[in-house]
Amino acid sequence: MFGSIGMPELVIILVIALIIFGPRKLPELGRSLGKSIGEFKRATNELQNTLDEEIRTEEKREQRAAIQAEQNSAIAAASQAPPATVTATVVAPAEGETVSRATNTGKSA
Repeated sequence: MFGSIGMPELVIILVIALIIFGPRKLPELGRSLGKSIGEFKRATNELQNTLDEEIRTEEKREQRAAIQAEQNSAIAAASQAPPATVTATVVAPAEGETVSRATNTGKSA
C-alpha cells in the first residue's frame, strides 16, 4: 500500500509522531495530512484533465488543417483540369421507377 514502507516502519513513525505531538494533536495532524493529500490528488487530476483536453483540441486543429489543405489542393487541381462532359441516360425499369446513369466522356486527369 505504501510502496517500500512496511508495517514495522509505519509503527515506528506513528510512535515517534505520538511522542513528539502528543495524543491530543495527533488526530488533528492526521486530518490535516489527509486533506492535504486529497487536495493534491484533486489538483493533479485537474491538471491531467486540462492537458488531455488541450491535446484533443490540438489534434482537432491538425485534422482541420489537413482537411483544408486537401480541399485546397483538390480545388487547385480541379481548376487546372479541362472540363469534362457528362451525359445522362434514362432507363425505365418494369416497375415504373426511373434510374439514371451518368457517363463521363471527358478526359481523365
